[in-house]
Amino acid sequence: MLALEHVSVTFNEGTADEKKALQSIQLTLEQGEFVTVIGSNGAGKSTLMNMISGALYPDVGTVSINQQNVTALPEYKRAKRIGRVFQDPMAGTSPTMTIEENLAMAYSRNKKRYLVPGVNKKRRELFKEKLKTLHLGLEDRLNAKVGLLSGGERQALSLLMATFTEPDILLLDEHTAALDPSRAALITDLTGDVVKETGLTTLMVTHNMQQALDLGNRLIMMDKGQIILDIRGAKKQALTVEKLLHEFQRIRGTHLDDDRAILG
Repeated sequence: MLALEHVSVTFNEGTADEKKALQSIQLTLEQGEFVTVIGSNGAGKSTLMNMISGALYPDVGTVSINQQNVTALPEYKRAKRIGRVFQDPMAGTSPTMTIEENLAMAYSRNKKRYLVPGVNKKRRELFKEKLKTLHLGLEDRLNAKVGLLSGGERQALSLLMATFTEPDILLLDEHTAALDPSRAALITDLTGDVVKETGLTTLMVTHNMQQALDLGNRLIMMDKGQIILDIRGAKKQALTVEKLLHEFQRIRGTHLDDDRAILG
């Protein structure tokens, strides 16, 4: 469903500030895989997400989604294939529009546009049914402005909107990092439920090692623009934070110096 072949990205090339953000990344995700990505600041996690979404282009290498080469496609042309939830709860929704209007936009993302009302009775019932799965009572607040929702409610809505049209790839970019612990736990649980129910191929970046262990069936660790560890299946289920730290030290010969990666 997703294939990255020898992808490299360098910022400020040829200057004193040159940084190799991604170095010859080789990564393949099969349909239905749920992959968590862990790494310290500057490891290349966000660059990886931006490059897959089309916000950045690789200097070399190719990006394929569902067996189609999308390397040269801009972000807006990849949007039909990709659902994304950002770290900032304000980023995935329009605060001045209602819940209903936001859902109507998400619903139309991969459909042809016509000059007809964005919401009708049939769609409204669909929106209510989908919102009920969040267990936040938002189905009774369809006409509420999204800007009035809490951060956790907005992030839950963003997650629903990102999965609404069943995209080829779901990108979760530290989508719980800006929330308080209770709301972060709520969105973490909701993420597991939504991905399991939809079977979407999912790539989730997180600083929180325990979250990376709790979710998904495969774990990738990045450092300095490289994938240094790729564990899946039963081996991933047997991992602990301590074992992950030990693996980093074994591979890199040094300790992982980032408290956020350990404590979240």
